Amino acid sequence: MTSAAQPLDSAAMERASRSKTLQLLGILSGFTAGAWLGAAEAPTKLVSTGISPMAISLIMVIGVFLARWSLPALILGTSSIRADVRRAPHLIIWAILAGCLWAVANTLTIFAIRDIGLSIAFPLWNSNSLLGIFWGFLFFNELRQAGWRRWTGVLGGALVMCVGATLLAIASSAQGPAGHSFRGVWAALGAGVLWGTMYIPYRKAYLTGMNPLSFVTFFTFGELGMMSALAIGYTGFAPLWKELLAARSVVFWLMLGGFIWVIGDLFQQYAAKYVGISRGIPLSNSNQFWGLLWGILVFGELHGRSSSTYAQVVGGSLLMMLGVGAVAFSSASGEEQTRWKEAAQREGRRYGVAADYVEARMDGRQAAGELAPSRSVWDWLLVAAASAVFVVFATMARVPQMSLHWGPAALLVAALLVLLFICTLALWRTTRFH
Repeated sequence: MTSAAQPLDSAAMERASRSKTLQLLGILSGFTAGAWLGAAEAPTKLVSTGISPMAISLIMVIGVFLARWSLPALILGTSSIRADVRRAPHLIIWAILAGCLWAVANTLTIFAIRDIGLSIAFPLWNSNSLLGIFWGFLFFNELRQAGWRRWTGVLGGALVMCVGATLLAIASSAQGPAGHSFRGVWAALGAGVLWGTMYIPYRKAYLTGMNPLSFVTFFTFGELGMMSALAIGYTGFAPLWKELLAARSVVFWLMLGGFIWVIGDLFQQYAAKYVGISRGIPLSNSNQFWGLLWGILVFGELHGRSSSTYAQVVGGSLLMMLGVGAVAFSSASGEEQTRWKEAAQREGRRYGVAADYVEARMDGRQAAGELAPSRSVWDWLLVAAASAVFVVFATMARVPQMSLHWGPAALLVAALLVLLFICTLALWRTTRFH
């Protein structure tokens, strides 16, 4: 009796240990995502040089498009993408839909940054955390049987984040450009609603086993298609083309912003996969803290403003960070993870995905009989072509005539690289990027 129970207990302990490791990996991915997503918005400050928000957003999306295909090809190869599509072809349309929502939201953030500034706009569109909690609970069994402590941590953290956002909105209404501050607030909040809804396709994809690197490649078709339609419809083809030609000296910087955003988003995808959207979104929304650092330290956004404005912006940001911390420490219990698996099984049955494949991918490993990813000559050509585009525009680039503080910028970049190394190594050792 004892000898039979011992292997069972050992297997249960191993599963519990694996689950805890994956949750810690998801938390680390969420914080790393926040750092890189925060840095990606810094190039949008070029809006102050006279480039229209539509042109900035379109150029960034082109950089996103190149990165979303070249990075997965470099990491696992396109053979892995093809294998995922064969198993879950229904997720292509969900990925494209998510990309469309992202493009509209990203455009709204450009208007928000123009009207109320980077350090204030960031926390407002991070209201998507509230929608993430709601959608996760409603559709994917997140926080079901989580216990009152975890409910308090997640909802209390979200409430604290709302209070912080309110402080920032009050600061923006008095300090934004005349007549435009409320428009900027609404643009930022609208972006938050769209980004919060965008995470529904994310979670559907990962519950049915799709690799984040596969999902984002099709996501980008929705991004580029929707953004092109918005830019042409808003500006007109001829004026837009003329503006793009006139802006060629800064195209590289904006495309680089899109590339940086993709790195952050990849980590965000892994956070959503391993800790769910009700926790993954607030964790990646630590980008508002990084946005505050870039806005104040590098761009000097609050220079010369009153002490009360500093108190509102810094205090609001600190409150939001406390909220994020509360969410991070409210990890999923065993009972809640059982409900996650029920949601995954439901999604698998709905779309005809093999149960063993879904279970393996939720556990961050390859399914039985699944071929190891490999890179072909076409993958290397894809990476080389994307790199060549960046190099061409880099030769045309010039440093924008803006007031920048290079010392703090260098320190922030160093912090980004350290987080990138640590989280990438952890993902590789634990999941081999599955």
